[in-house]
Parts: sequence; C-alpha cells; structure tokens
Amino acid sequence: MKIEIWSDFVCPFCYMGKRRLENALEQFSHKDDVTIEYKSYELDPNAEKNPGKTIHELMAKKFGSTVEKVKSMNDNMARQAAELGLIYNFDTMQHTNTLDAHRVAKFAERKGKGKEMTERLLKAYFTDSKHIGDPETLKELAGEIGLDPDAINTLLQSDDYLAKVRADEEEAKQIGVQGVPFFVFNEKYAVSGAQPTDVFTEVLDKVWEEESEKPTLQSLNPKKSETTYCTDEGCEVEKRD
Repeated sequence: MKIEIWSDFVCPFCYMGKRRLENALEQFSHKDDVTIEYKSYELDPNAEKNPGKTIHELMAKKFGSTVEKVKSMNDNMARQAAELGLIYNFDTMQHTNTLDAHRVAKFAERKGKGKEMTERLLKAYFTDSKHIGDPETLKELAGEIGLDPDAINTLLQSDDYLAKVRADEEEAKQIGVQGVPFFVFNEKYAVSGAQPTDVFTEVLDKVWEEESEKPTLQSLNPKKSETTYCTDEGCEVEKRD
C-alpha cells in the first residue's frame, strides 16, 4: 500500500495528522507492506523568511483578530498536540517561508532519509523553536539525521529540487487539494484533515481489502466527523453531520 501525504512544516494539524496515522499504522497488521511518500505543500508561498513578529502577532494580523484570542486558540491547539505526545511552543516559534525546507526534504528523500527529515523539520519548528528557513539551521538539522551539510549548502545556493516541490504542488491542484494534511491511499482514496486515529485505522483496513478495485479517487472522510486541517486562510475545525 502506498500513502502520499501533502503537508507543510508550519502546519500544526499536519504534525498531528502525521502522528495519528503513525499510531494507526502501529496497529495495522500489514504495516510492513506500507510505503509513505511526503509531498510538498506551501500554506503561504509568500511568507517572509524573517517576519520579525511572533506567530501570535502574525496570525492576529492575518485574521483580523486580537493577539489574546489567537493565543487562546493556539493554547487549545497545543493541548490537542500534547494528547499525542507532541510539544508545541507557540510563544517561541519562528515563523518563516518553507520553500527551502521542502527542497531539503526532497534531497533527503533521494538519500533515503525523507521520513527522518520530515519528522526533524516538524519537531524543529513546533517544539525546538528553530528557524527552519535559515540555511545554517537547515544544514544543522540535515547533519543530525546523517546527511552531508556541505551538500545542503550547495543545494541552497542553487535551484535544485525546486522543480520537484513545484510538481507536488501542481499535482495537489490537479487532484483538488485545498488544505493540508491531505492523504491519498493507493492513488485511489483521499482523506483530508488530521482525522482521529480510529478513522485512519478504518481507512487502512478498507483500502487493504479493496485495493484491487478500479483506481478512482474517493473521499473516505466519515459522514459524521470532525476534521482539522490548514489552508492558506488558516487552520480550521470542520464538523460534518
């Protein structure tokens, strides 16, 4: 089974969705037959590398809200993350443009380290408050998972892997991705949002049983559910009756 995941490294629900899927896979009897491919998606392609403001201030300005209301929302999100063993430090997060981080992740994927790089970048941003748009930080993080920092330096001074990032984003448009995380199973079934672990468990079982069906993309979001995802307009909780 192949699972493709469109996500961004500054998307809080992407990290939670990743962990929920991983928890479901731990209970899946065919987990050794599952391959995961991470796809690039930029929530805000025009984001500044060094905005000089806190994430609370940036979100308040973007959504026309107050810093206090945004802090309350982020505190709630941090509590959700904590239930999955994830630590979100919103007060010290360094928001940035993620294009270079996606390029580094593509390089890591070619070197067989895509999963490790994705996890390290997410943790670096949400937990460690690292500047994942900074070249020195990206070299440091890549080195931590066994990649050559000099190779990362060369990459960042060029346009290497930009085409691969753009290809992922174009593919997302073609299949109708409007927010992340977005999961595609066997190029056939789509699940949007950071669904609960039990939903991913149901999807894994269903896809495994029906993988011989005609490859037509279908939505497996439950009719009655609460899904969480991020778009360029912000992160939302959508309830479906």
